[in-house]
Amino acid sequence: MSAIFKRKSVRRYLDKPLKKEEIDIIMKAAVSGPTCVNSKDWSFIVVTDKKMLNKMADLNGKPAEPLRGAALGVLICGDYDKAFMYAKDYWVVDGAIAGENMIIAATELGIGSVWLGTWPQMDRVEAQKKLFNLPDNQIPHSIIAFGYPEDPNDLKEERNDYDMSAIHYNNW
Repeated sequence: MSAIFKRKSVRRYLDKPLKKEEIDIIMKAAVSGPTCVNSKDWSFIVVTDKKMLNKMADLNGKPAEPLRGAALGVLICGDYDKAFMYAKDYWVVDGAIAGENMIIAATELGIGSVWLGTWPQMDRVEAQKKLFNLPDNQIPHSIIAFGYPEDPNDLKEERNDYDMSAIHYNNW
């Protein structure tokens, strides 16, 4: 639970590559999440190349600036061919679950991250699709930037800004 409660959006990173073992754990966490009828309707592009991270940032707009300093960016895609045939749009939920799993795993490893929206902003979706030459069945969902936090305190303490007023029991 510690990683869940310490998780924060980290946007500034040290200029230091992640270890392959850490990337492997983050990606294993991604594919460990549940998907609609176990469709596993996601795919991922793992990017460590600085030029590609900059291009991804250029195409996803100002909120994607953290990619420029990140050691790793992961483009989460929905695989529409694998999506549940009776409710194809569950791919969106499945991609979000995979992303959250990656973020929690990274936090546990002392790696900062920030979720960068792509879908449903179709200009961003199409731009990432073109950049990576994705086949028609692959739909860009989101990008997550990862790196060792520039501020070592970013992931040390539990957050204290919980809004418990959003929780209701048995009815509104």
